[in-house]
Amino acid sequence: MKRSEIYFSTLQVPVDFAMILLAAISAYFLRGLDIFQPYVSRVFNLALSDYMQFALTVAPFFILILAIEGLYRMRVTRRLWQELYGVTRAITIGLIILMIAVFLQREWFSSRFVILVAWALAVLYVVVARIIIQRIQKWYLVNRGVGVYRILLIGTNQRMYALKRLLTKQKELGYQVVDQIDTASVTRIKEIREKRGIDEIVVGDPSFTDDEQEKLFDYCQINNITYKYFPTMLQTPRFTMNIFNGEPIIEFQHTPLDGWGKVLKRGFDIVAGFGLTLLFSPIMLLIAILIKLEDPDGPIIYTNERVGENGEKIPVFKFRYMQWKWCINKANPNFDQALAYEKQLIAERSVREGPLYKIKDDPRKTRVGAFIERYSLDELPQFFNVLRGEMSLVGPRPHQKREVEKYNEYHRRLLTIRPGITGMAQVSGRSDLNFEDEYRLDVFYIENWSLWLDILICFKTAGSLIRRRRN
Repeated sequence: MKRSEIYFSTLQVPVDFAMILLAAISAYFLRGLDIFQPYVSRVFNLALSDYMQFALTVAPFFILILAIEGLYRMRVTRRLWQELYGVTRAITIGLIILMIAVFLQREWFSSRFVILVAWALAVLYVVVARIIIQRIQKWYLVNRGVGVYRILLIGTNQRMYALKRLLTKQKELGYQVVDQIDTASVTRIKEIREKRGIDEIVVGDPSFTDDEQEKLFDYCQINNITYKYFPTMLQTPRFTMNIFNGEPIIEFQHTPLDGWGKVLKRGFDIVAGFGLTLLFSPIMLLIAILIKLEDPDGPIIYTNERVGENGEKIPVFKFRYMQWKWCINKANPNFDQALAYEKQLIAERSVREGPLYKIKDDPRKTRVGAFIERYSLDELPQFFNVLRGEMSLVGPRPHQKREVEKYNEYHRRLLTIRPGITGMAQVSGRSDLNFEDEYRLDVFYIENWSLWLDILICFKTAGSLIRRRRN
């Protein structure tokens, strides 16, 4: 940990303590306001001095929980959602323990209003204070170079060059690339460390031998250098270890989406999918009217046959954003000509490599279609696919049969779960992902699924659409 991070971590402790006390005091005085009288208990005669003594007693307990939850590792790169989730979790744990104590010791006080309001305000105050401190920390990082990590990149493949560009361009990430080399030689790394200093090493070349990796890892451990590496596909899955015939044996877990994980995800899809369908129904109605006004010949919503879970064919609903005569749909009497025209456009204008294609400046789009496709509004009818059980809100995007036929065998892992409306690749922050990059992100999602990850991806999808609108 950098000295500046230790300083800001130390500063955060009294600030959190003050924010928790401020939340407790605010809750006490809010209870006395006339507007809240219908919602509070009439019996509450705890004097402010006694209440403050109680607050001063429990505040250090909340600080302890924040520390146990790892919320005093003050890296400037932490994100708002991480801060909000961590603080909410810690304060909630403290609240539960406090409520149990209040239940057992009723002589303290009996106002549930004060407890709940203090909890909500504590989350708000602590998060806001942390954001302010982080902004100060980030200003010193970007403008003064305080807290910058000197990083050495080992590997000269495309992935490592992309990482170097990212770290060089985005100074707020807090890294300075001291060098990029193509060898895991400890002797070479020693020379760089002596001349320029090294805080972290990232290895991105899977061709290095186990012996080279082990020597490099030992060197990093001895010299207090953080060691990171990009794993291969075999190294990323979760696993469990058991004893078989007296020997340790590792079992790789394909995905947490087995058993209750699958049930939980389906429940989330139904509840969230139904709510989002109701929320967007006025927009969907408006889009339907505009599509029919501009091109009345074809349907408002058309189905595109895609490959879903376990390779099964599924109909995927979309708002029609093309002129009907060029839609690839068997209900289109001009189907053969439309298919031939699309193949011609793919050959002439596709800007993607691999099994997938993306046609630049597609001339088949209507004016309404170009707008709704730009903001992904054409995919709103896929909420019905979610409710029907053919798709999920989050997952790998469904591909056409002719695209799946171009898969390598390992790409078929994408077909082991339900496809999604959005996914890891869509919220990665990059618009130039090739198919292999998308595949790696989707496999990471499959292997590391959690309900929280689904919720996070949904929020990040909304954020990316808002940013796209601003741009």
